Amino acid sequence: MAAALSFRAGPGAIAEIRKHGFSPAQIGTMAGASGGAKWLVLSKLDRVVASTIIPRLEGPVYLIGTSIGSWRFACYAQDDPLGAIARFEEAYLGQSYTDDPDRDEITAKSHEILDYVLGPGGTSEILSHPVFRTNVMTVRSRHITATEHPAFLGFGLMLAATLNAVSRSTLGAFFERVLFYDQRDLPPFFNARGFPMTRVELNQNNLRDSIVATGSIPMVMSGVRDIAGAPKGMYRDGGVIDYHLDLPHSESDRLTLYLHFIDRIVPGWFDKQLSWRKPQPAHIDRTILVSPSQDFVERLPYAKIPDRRDFLNFSPAERIRAWRTTVDMCDELADEFHELIDKDQLAARLEPL
Repeated sequence: MAAALSFRAGPGAIAEIRKHGFSPAQIGTMAGASGGAKWLVLSKLDRVVASTIIPRLEGPVYLIGTSIGSWRFACYAQDDPLGAIARFEEAYLGQSYTDDPDRDEITAKSHEILDYVLGPGGTSEILSHPVFRTNVMTVRSRHITATEHPAFLGFGLMLAATLNAVSRSTLGAFFERVLFYDQRDLPPFFNARGFPMTRVELNQNNLRDSIVATGSIPMVMSGVRDIAGAPKGMYRDGGVIDYHLDLPHSESDRLTLYLHFIDRIVPGWFDKQLSWRKPQPAHIDRTILVSPSQDFVERLPYAKIPDRRDFLNFSPAERIRAWRTTVDMCDELADEFHELIDKDQLAARLEPL
């Protein structure tokens, strides 16, 4: 049977691993992309990380995510990451809506799921984690994209997408990066360039809202207004600019572990159809990208990874059945990853990113 996982890495990571092998102690950053329901194909891999990688980390290790990536890392950085991942998977698989849910209903469900994932002590555990330094990337909407009026917001997004096709830098006219960061140690992307960016210290009053905000897809969910400690305004999905995190991942002497849905990095949300738009090579030089192989994806229900269009394309029963089958099948990914790490076989599997 063909391999279930693909392993790609930047040239710096390849050179170091082929020379010295791989150890979790080399990891300085973990990155997690936007992707909504796509995360379900990673839930079993997340469990392997929680059980075999996290105990062997040497801090500080920076977590940087947008959208569902930050939700996953809110599980990683709790005292019982395996329990948190299980709660997240349970709540995500079990979510249900009326026949025609509006933005308010979807937003309320998001809050409900996060409350369940964090539980009574999750926020404090994340902020005081001995190894992890949590970082959440959001955007603050500017001008017309700060409204919730569907027609105006839709026009603003269409205009942003059109100009983005000409130059990615034009997104700065519509959105500002806002990085919520753990003040104990500054991450390698703290001074990321390319877009206006505000930096806000994470605390008990804004951690939850920052996680909700970075998952708030424009037009689908309500944005989060006036987050504590941050400039006033409307905060939304960090994937608008940093869909797959085209920013400096690693310090010069550490590696980044990046569990991903696909074997490539798409810089921004509006770049999904722009095949020529690539991440900056320096940003991913020391990054290890782990993703399901195309062969594995073709064996999944409907030959695809779950995504939010499944809510429209399938009945609730069909969607839940397909999603649960996908999660069960991903035991194969977890087993392959665990064996590879346990036997130090990563060097032999790496291909250029």
